[in-house]
Amino acid sequence: MKILSIFVLALLATSLSACNTVHGFGKDIEKAGEAIQKGSSK
Repeated sequence: MKILSIFVLALLATSLSACNTVHGFGKDIEKAGEAIQKGSSK
């Protein structure tokens, strides 16, 4: 459980540092969703 918590915190920190604003974070999520949709349509 401790390792999972560390992993989630690291993932969150990485994703938040990748885009500096809430707007940028929304764009990142949107692009991830588009990639998932594109991959599932094959």
